[in-house]
Amino acid sequence: MPRADTLPAWRALAEHHRELRGLHLRGLFARDPGRFQALSLEEGALFLDYSKHRVTAETLGLLFQLAREARVEERREAMFAGQRINTTEGRAVLHVALRNRSRRPILVDGRDVMPEVEAVLARMRRFTEALRSGSWRGWTGRPITDVVNIGIGGSDLGPAMATQALRPYHDGPRCHFVSNVDGSHLHDTLAGLDPETTLFIVASKTFTTQETLTNARSARRWLLERAGDEAAVARHFVAVSTNAEAVRVFGIDTEHMFEFWDWVGGRYSMWSAIGLPIAVAVGMDRFEELLAGAHAMDEHFRTAPLERNLPVILGLLGIWYTDFFGAATHAVLPYDQHLQRLPAYLQQLEMESNGKRVTLEGEPVGYPTCPVVWGEPGTNGQHAFYQLLHQGTQLVPADFILPLQPHHPLAEHHRILVANCLAQTEALMKGRTEEEARAELRAQGLPEPEVERLVPHRVFPGNRPSSTILLERLTPFALGQLVALYEHKVFVQGTIWGINSFDQWGVELGKQLAKAILPELEGAPVGPHDASTAGLIRRCLPRLQALGAPSGRAPEPAPAD
Repeated sequence: MPRADTLPAWRALAEHHRELRGLHLRGLFARDPGRFQALSLEEGALFLDYSKHRVTAETLGLLFQLAREARVEERREAMFAGQRINTTEGRAVLHVALRNRSRRPILVDGRDVMPEVEAVLARMRRFTEALRSGSWRGWTGRPITDVVNIGIGGSDLGPAMATQALRPYHDGPRCHFVSNVDGSHLHDTLAGLDPETTLFIVASKTFTTQETLTNARSARRWLLERAGDEAAVARHFVAVSTNAEAVRVFGIDTEHMFEFWDWVGGRYSMWSAIGLPIAVAVGMDRFEELLAGAHAMDEHFRTAPLERNLPVILGLLGIWYTDFFGAATHAVLPYDQHLQRLPAYLQQLEMESNGKRVTLEGEPVGYPTCPVVWGEPGTNGQHAFYQLLHQGTQLVPADFILPLQPHHPLAEHHRILVANCLAQTEALMKGRTEEEARAELRAQGLPEPEVERLVPHRVFPGNRPSSTILLERLTPFALGQLVALYEHKVFVQGTIWGINSFDQWGVELGKQLAKAILPELEGAPVGPHDASTAGLIRRCLPRLQALGAPSGRAPEPAPAD
């Protein structure tokens, strides 16, 4: 596959950008009263307005041409067909199979994986129904009231985000998430929980992840300090893993191990048994609605023409700003507090997938790939970093995500929230001219010298691009559609950049070096390091030695009721 910047459409886009960069969005809207209708799309529970982007019909035509020249449609077909498009690991990429509600066969090496997927979903249903009904009991016979998911990366971010997003639907045990190996995370989570009524989900494909197993072993000690009997582990721990032997040695009954497959990448795994805490919180019926929403977006992505395809459009707009405008970051701004974890989830989805510097052929890409993804719920962000979005020197494309119907009865609050969201997109697009700023200051009765002094500070350049994604309501189905929309956007961009969106070798080096440093912090001789690292190790050693034995202690169990 040729490099993206050698394709004819890429070169045409570079020339087109030089011609277009002086155009202002105000002018584009003034010249075309039908711009909103032409540049908006509805699919299922989602409505996308992309009219506030610095594009014309010619721009979009060239972007779609780029997608075709980069063979996005062919690679899309290869993914859905179960081909091993994750070439560095020799794996298929089939998170779409996990939510395949059509039940049509999906093959890997000629074998239909759907019976296995359905079998795990059935086991998840039996387990969650037992847990939620109270028929699953802890070692003292009391029902489970709290579930703690122990995982990291894709085993944490997706389930934690979705569980928080669907909080209005919670009707099961309380769910907590522990990911960080910093003992504060586990310690603070367990404070106030009762070992007799707490169940742990240990989510690790290999059951060897250092952070996850460290937290799981400390949680196990916490339980046994109260129970005093190893047999209690089987009633208070379940696993999501593929390593049955390690799960058994830990003390978990392998009947309560939920499997997933090597064709499921961690950051794409919330649709699998990794999503078990979501199903615990909202029930299996709601979890399957989540899957149905994602499947609906899969079908849209698979079948819609590029010009009417939401993930394709978002992906191409991202490339337009990253590679031609030099935008180094992208803001995700959900106007719903329940989506507060969405930016963090999308950071992993996008930056671990497309934060790559070499092509599929192992050659340097030679152009920017993934921007830094960040964000915060509105309206909090408005009082933090929107100053930079409006008047800063960097161009930051933004996605505004807004459910139209809230899950609460506070109508006044919601009207204010919606007004702020829509106002921000308008302000970013229009800005405020020098003449408008001057007229506004004069209307306040300020003397003319003061007006002229303040005018430069009151000018907003505008022309800042944004997408607005409206949801009728934040339901499990709508959330499934939204997340799958971003998954497929990542796929489109990775395909055009010619990179592998489904490996993550960049996380390995630091982990390898940490394994060398840990024994040195426990008393082994300090090995060869650069002067900075060696100096920091020696600086840390006395403080760490004062902590005592490496195993540390778990928090004291809460007293029984």
